[in-house]
Amino acid sequence: MKGLSKKEIEIISWIEFHNRYFFNSDDVERFSNNKMQRYNIIKNLLKKKRIVKLNRNKYYLVPIKAKSGSWTLHPFIIADEACNSQDYFIGRWAAANYWKLTEQIPMQIDVFTTKRQGVMKILNTRVVFHRTTAKRIENAILKKIGKHAFRIENKQRSRTWLKSRS
Repeated sequence: MKGLSKKEIEIISWIEFHNRYFFNSDDVERFSNNKMQRYNIIKNLLKKKRIVKLNRNKYYLVPIKAKSGSWTLHPFIIADEACNSQDYFIGRWAAANYWKLTEQIPMQIDVFTTKRQGVMKILNTRVVFHRTTAKRIENAILKKIGKHAFRIENKQRSRTWLKSRS
C-alpha cells in the first residue's frame, strides 16, 4: 500500500468522520479547486486501493482501520450500493443460500437488473449482473442486514429455481 498525501488523508478522514463509506465524486468536490483536480484525487485513491469503484459515480472507501488495505462488507450491501438501491434483486445461489434452501456457499452474487449486465469484481466479491424485466423486479422482497436494506428474490421463486437445477 502506497503512502497517502496530506489532501488524501484529509478527504479520507472527512468521509470516515461522517460515516459516508459509500460516496460519490461530488463529496470530494469540496476538497478540490476544479474538476481535473477532483478527477486526479479519485484516480490516485483508486490506484492506491483506498477506494473501490462501484458504478459510474459511486465509490466505496476502504476504512483507515483496515490493516491490509482491504475491508469486506456483506456482498448484498455491495450489490445494493452498486445498483443505487433501485431496479434490481439478488437471485440464484445467493438467494437460495439466504433462504437456507441450500448449504452451498455461493461463489458469486447474481444480481438481476434492468440497467446493466456483465461481471464485476468488487473487493473479494464477484458480482454478475443479468438483464431482466421490471415485472420480475416487482416480485422481489425487501430485507435488511443491520440497518441496510436490499432486494432479494422471494423464497418460493428461489425454491422453484433450485428445483430446476437438479
